[in-house]
Amino acid sequence: MKFLAITLIVHRPDPVTGVQKPTHARFREVLDNALFAEELGFDGFGVGERHERPFISSSPTVVLSHVAALTKRIRLFTAVTTLSLLDPVRAYEDYATLDHLSNGRLDLIIGKGNGAAQRDLFHVTPEDQWDRNAESYEVFRKIWRQDKVTADTRFRPPLTDAEVWPRPYQQPARVWHGSATSKESVDLAARYGDPLFSANVTNPIEPYAELIRYYRERWEHYGHDPAQIAVGAGTAGIYVAPTSQEALAAYRPVFESNLAFFKKAGLPVVFETLEDFAEHSSALIGSPQQVIDKVHRYHEQFGHTVLHLHADAGGLTESQHRASLELFQSKAAPVLRREIPDPPFVWGPVLAAPPLTQESVHV
Repeated sequence: MKFLAITLIVHRPDPVTGVQKPTHARFREVLDNALFAEELGFDGFGVGERHERPFISSSPTVVLSHVAALTKRIRLFTAVTTLSLLDPVRAYEDYATLDHLSNGRLDLIIGKGNGAAQRDLFHVTPEDQWDRNAESYEVFRKIWRQDKVTADTRFRPPLTDAEVWPRPYQQPARVWHGSATSKESVDLAARYGDPLFSANVTNPIEPYAELIRYYRERWEHYGHDPAQIAVGAGTAGIYVAPTSQEALAAYRPVFESNLAFFKKAGLPVVFETLEDFAEHSSALIGSPQQVIDKVHRYHEQFGHTVLHLHADAGGLTESQHRASLELFQSKAAPVLRREIPDPPFVWGPVLAAPPLTQESVHV
């Protein structure tokens, strides 16, 4: 199993202390968390893309380029690239550039995105956002693979023998499809034989498991090899401590503050108590063994081989958050790596096979 640390770069007052960091300090924190994730041995670091309050993740390519310059090994993920809002030509240019600067460490997770404010900002409607997402991905995919592209598009000017530069480093970059609530993204992933990444954050397990089952059905419907399926899944929070009692005690202020925020904002509340949240959500709150057991329970339903954890403290103190990730990596991750397989592909740059030469041909 592989592990990602992911941030959406939420920028609002700390849910426990009420203190909000300056924007510059919040970005600095993201960079520090990326370095810490690489130091701990995480396999990937992801940055979201949102274009509305309270997020400052509107330019993930810029953030990930800085992370690429500071790190050496860790793979860089988008979480998610909102292709329904973007011109696929411009998005390709940005991500192909990032792919070169990172020496092929880029993986994308794409999706239509959430939030009415960002839809309004880009003049996208709920009725056309799925069509925009599919069209943008189809054009983006073509540009990555073809030196000249012709596309009769609805949502941007058509392309005729268009050349887009730079040509990419990876052949091609791996694209995951983010899935939260709808079958459209799941079907798009299955149609192209791409991996799926389940949000797996807000609700109990069943709605996400149902979408993943549908993905597997559609994968086979489109004629792909079931052995090549790869699924990733998110988590609703993390705090690992030596005992469950310590974990619950430390996380309780975070949960209660978030609960109060949801109620005040009129947002739906799925889990009314910390105990219910720890038991029935995807959050990993407990001892290392409890965390291992929960990931296995989810794996039985999802068959996932990649798991994302929160890169941000999110109301925990910095020392609590770092100690939790250290304990996860030292006690839980080695067991999960051993007991749950990796995705069915090399975790590294996707490069074209070198051409055959006389020296490499054996008769």
